[in-house]
Amino acid sequence: MDFRARLAAWLDQDWVRNTILAVILFNAVILGLETSRPVMDRFGALILLLDRICLAIFVAELGAKLVAHGRAFFRSGWNIFDFAIVGVSLVPGAQTFSVLRALRILRLLRVVSALPRLRRVVEGFITALPGMGSVFLLMGMVFYIGSVMATKLFGESFPDWFGDLGNSAYSLFQIMTLESWSMGIVRPVMETYPYAWAFFVPFIMVTTFAVVNLLVGLIVNSMQDAHAAEDKASTEAYRDEVLARLEAIERRLADRQP
Repeated sequence: MDFRARLAAWLDQDWVRNTILAVILFNAVILGLETSRPVMDRFGALILLLDRICLAIFVAELGAKLVAHGRAFFRSGWNIFDFAIVGVSLVPGAQTFSVLRALRILRLLRVVSALPRLRRVVEGFITALPGMGSVFLLMGMVFYIGSVMATKLFGESFPDWFGDLGNSAYSLFQIMTLESWSMGIVRPVMETYPYAWAFFVPFIMVTTFAVVNLLVGLIVNSMQDAHAAEDKASTEAYRDEVLARLEAIERRLADRQP
């Protein structure tokens, strides 16, 4: 076994993965402490040093993976994800500009690539995106129609909520989330337009209870498909391993026969 193969095997060990996961979580705590002025005034130098140590560990890990896997490193979407997340912290000026400093917390997202269960959730979500596009298109059409109608119906009396298309869309989005929709918007509108419920109630039924549930159903189905695909891959890998061992045993028995 050459050096690259041994390095790849070492990186795949559970204790190495768990150590990297612990560093990710520890670094997230460190980045959170950096937002506290009293803590930074007292321990700022130590916290910044620990942050740089964590970053050095991440860079060393990615460097080891690049050496171990070579060009194959970039064939994995999760490796590219990790490379981009760590690369944000290496951008010149990352310690100076507040936006780049804030982006360092994205390192916590590496937990997704470190935990198989979280990877399945993300993979299920990504798989659901094509179907979600159709649902979002439907929701956009519903919102556009509702915004035009609300502006025409209520804009004159309630310009802050329905004065133009943008205000109407924002107000309808608030209504869809059921955040203060009744006492905050609908009942005041009904004091001027008693039959306004005939517009708002069907809108809530269509958006909140129908379209949103379609999105949830798509994501759940995609996650189930991702679980099934992973289980199938694990079963096939185990089957191949068993067959390889049986073939090795058969060859040994054949070699022993006179």
